[in-house]
Amino acid sequence: MEYSINTFEKLLKTCTDTGKNIYEIMQEKEAYDFEITVESVRNKVYQNILAMKSAIQNGLNSNEKSYSGLCGDDCEKLKTKYYKKKAIFGHVFEKITLYALATMEENLRMNKIVACPTAGSCGIVPAVIISLSEEYHLNKEDEINALITAGTIGYIISTKVAMAGAVAGCQAECGVASAMSAAAAVQIMGGTPKQIINAAALALKNLLGLTCDPVAGLVEIPCVKRNSFLAIHAITAAEISLADIETKIPPDEVVDAMVQTGQLMSPLLKETSQGGLATTKCGILIKETLKSKT
Repeated sequence: MEYSINTFEKLLKTCTDTGKNIYEIMQEKEAYDFEITVESVRNKVYQNILAMKSAIQNGLNSNEKSYSGLCGDDCEKLKTKYYKKKAIFGHVFEKITLYALATMEENLRMNKIVACPTAGSCGIVPAVIISLSEEYHLNKEDEINALITAGTIGYIISTKVAMAGAVAGCQAECGVASAMSAAAAVQIMGGTPKQIINAAALALKNLLGLTCDPVAGLVEIPCVKRNSFLAIHAITAAEISLADIETKIPPDEVVDAMVQTGQLMSPLLKETSQGGLATTKCGILIKETLKSKT
């Protein structure tokens, strides 16, 4: 099998030619590249699954603020809200939004998380995979398949652009995480390779231009709550793709558009905290207040 898969077109063709799922192809590629067994690849992936679950549980059980004091108790507030009044969209929606916040708040506390693809977007993939796993009673193997599928999406995008807000804005962090999550969700729901890739493209193309403008230079505002929003965004992309509604712009061209958008984006909006939310009146006040405390 050809292992130089660096485009979605090649990935889909390989799936079609071999009759294999995306996760099967990628786990074989990983085993080949690192000269290990497929079983070893899957075991490593499962360790990440366990770390995701641990971060979620720890985050759900803590309301400790971050060092800045700006964030850390949003998950607790949302838990309280859902306890009093259920979410409009139901129990899965509750879990996804909670799990994303829980994971991001663990990141703020400098505790263990899985950067997927980055620390600033670490709540999105775990929230989607673990929530759906619990809802549909997935086994260990299903969870691994979902995460490998998500990772494949991130890997292919990364061959064209670095996963960093400083390079292409938050579209390259939370945007990619949402695309990865959409793919994982379709895999979990039994979708085809074509539907999986399509879902990733749908999620990504609707987040083009997403800026990275962290207030006071911290991965807190707007990063924390953004993870919950874009985890739900991923589910929307998955649902649409499972209905065979296709992106009119091919997935690889969507990635090309993201690269171009990142290049055109002002440096002021790429993790420098010199534009956007970071330079609002309130954003500047927060920065000055924190500076006076140090």
